[in-house]
Amino acid sequence: MAATHEIVASYRNPAAVIARLLGQGTREDRNLIYLMVACLIFFVAQTPRLARESFIDGTELNMLLGASLMAWLFVAPLMLYGLAGVTFVILKILRGNPTGYATRLALFWALLASSPVLLLHGLTAGFVGPGIELQIVGLIWFCIFSWFWISGLRVAYRQSK
Repeated sequence: MAATHEIVASYRNPAAVIARLLGQGTREDRNLIYLMVACLIFFVAQTPRLARESFIDGTELNMLLGASLMAWLFVAPLMLYGLAGVTFVILKILRGNPTGYATRLALFWALLASSPVLLLHGLTAGFVGPGIELQIVGLIWFCIFSWFWISGLRVAYRQSK
């Protein structure tokens, strides 16, 4: 199934989607693609906010975009791999035996599947600006991301037993 169909299916039953993805076998290349596409979407989501800041502050937009691109496409993937590693260790301490692949897939898929809501967050930041609306959309994104990630970790933890 295409990734876009899986993203839509994640909003109905994220555990089933992760189980289906894990059933396709260990594919670290697919994991890396999920992560990099999610980071690219996160960068795109930042552009309306950066354009607004550039207009209000009078700073150079290209400088802001370059820094954001560097952060999301080079630094964030390394930090997210580290977060997945810490999650793996925590699950091991909790007497689970998940694979590192499964814990990375749960995190990376949660980021990719929740990215449409983050695009809405970026548009809200760009057009509305700081305020309660932006905080509500951010909270909605965080709740959806947490739901997807925890569901994926539960599947990874269950499959290890």
